[in-house]
Amino acid sequence: MRAEPLQNAIGMIDADLVERSEKTMKKKKRMKFTAVIAAVLVCAVGIGIFFGNQSPFVLSLHAISSAEYPKMEKYPAGIYLFNRNAWISDQKKQHAYFGAGEGLDGFICATASEILSGDGTENRVYSPMSIYMALAMLAEVSDGNTRAQILHLLGTENMEALRVQANAVWNANYNDDGAVTSILANSLWLDSELPYNKDTLELLAENYFASSYQGKMGSDSMNRALRAWLSEQTGNNLKKQTEKISFDPQTVLGLASTLYFRAKWSDEFSKSKTEKEIFHGTNGDVTVPFMKKAIRNGRYYWGEKFSASSCHLEGSGRMIWILPDENISPEMLLQDEEALRFISSAGNAQGAWENKKDLKVNLSVPKFDVSFQTDLCENLKNLGVTDCFSDVLADFSPLWKESAETDPLAVGEMQHGTRVTIDEEGVTGMSYTVIEIGATSAAPPDDEVDFTVDRPFLFVITGEDGSVLFIGVVNRL
Repeated sequence: MRAEPLQNAIGMIDADLVERSEKTMKKKKRMKFTAVIAAVLVCAVGIGIFFGNQSPFVLSLHAISSAEYPKMEKYPAGIYLFNRNAWISDQKKQHAYFGAGEGLDGFICATASEILSGDGTENRVYSPMSIYMALAMLAEVSDGNTRAQILHLLGTENMEALRVQANAVWNANYNDDGAVTSILANSLWLDSELPYNKDTLELLAENYFASSYQGKMGSDSMNRALRAWLSEQTGNNLKKQTEKISFDPQTVLGLASTLYFRAKWSDEFSKSKTEKEIFHGTNGDVTVPFMKKAIRNGRYYWGEKFSASSCHLEGSGRMIWILPDENISPEMLLQDEEALRFISSAGNAQGAWENKKDLKVNLSVPKFDVSFQTDLCENLKNLGVTDCFSDVLADFSPLWKESAETDPLAVGEMQHGTRVTIDEEGVTGMSYTVIEIGATSAAPPDDEVDFTVDRPFLFVITGEDGSVLFIGVVNRL
């Protein structure tokens, strides 16, 4: 991505920031914070179908440590036809990381059931990948039982195992070859007065590709820089969602993580076949556009209480529609062990799920634009992550130098917002997570099936390696 627009967005950063911060770190006095201390962890996910020349950029701030992104050869098409062998080599390197996300099944089952279950009337959607990366970095800056609870939810025994897995998941889902864009970016934002532990920053850079920057928290220039970073990293698709995000003047640190994925259907839906039909939602019957396509060698799945089918994304993963049986709601499936097992392993269901059959699938699915926003604090508490919310029990010591003494810190909020849209060309979606830390089934047919999604349903979107990027419940249109 271009650095110039970001520099304009940042405005005037104090020229003596580096000198002041270095002097501050040499002082051995006790740091005392008399008001609420906040740290913001922001995770944003974007999925789109529009292709441009965007790529990660390096922030024009005082960089303490910088992550190096892998270089990828362009997809062999048009002027890049000569790149075929080099592109194949890059793809093989990436495929070596595939399978790392298979260890996240337990985490996905737990979070899907907890976050998506509601009263059965609203649409809900979230990004397991976004929350996983956010919690992984939060574990890196925590310790003791605070860290242990996060590791337990992530299904990882220790930090060494988490670093290996998170790094592999990152590499498996990073692609910037011009045909598929799946870019993950992480960053740490530090106040100029903070005596940080450089070893922790280096671990974040090495294992999570997180760059660290320093500036004056709460300043207009720093806030503009943060919003510009989030917007640029997600293809400028989150401007409205991030326009009010800012660091409080008493903020100590901020962690930012983004995932930007964009791909078209392997075989696009024809707009000429889109017809308005009735969707039987929880808000009553509504007439909406349905996209239609006959898939000759389609894959049909079934369970005791659901059926499912999918469409491939070009050069990437799939979107799976999960239709509950009659008189079964999506919320009931989210409490069903078999259905959760299918959802959590959706990226690998093609080979692993026993109840499946290849046949002609006459697919009919509604176009939709769904969004959802929630505070995840209670969800995480219900999942066993409790200590980080207590200023008595929380331990965020790995980030500080031994010379720094802070007032007790605790997570105050963990906002998560997601939006997913599908149309005839492909999938568009975006998600962000904000954490503030402060002081206070049916039997299959023989040869053909009509798979019409005309009542409340679930959906899953996966990356090329099968990692689950989004899960959603659509109850109304």
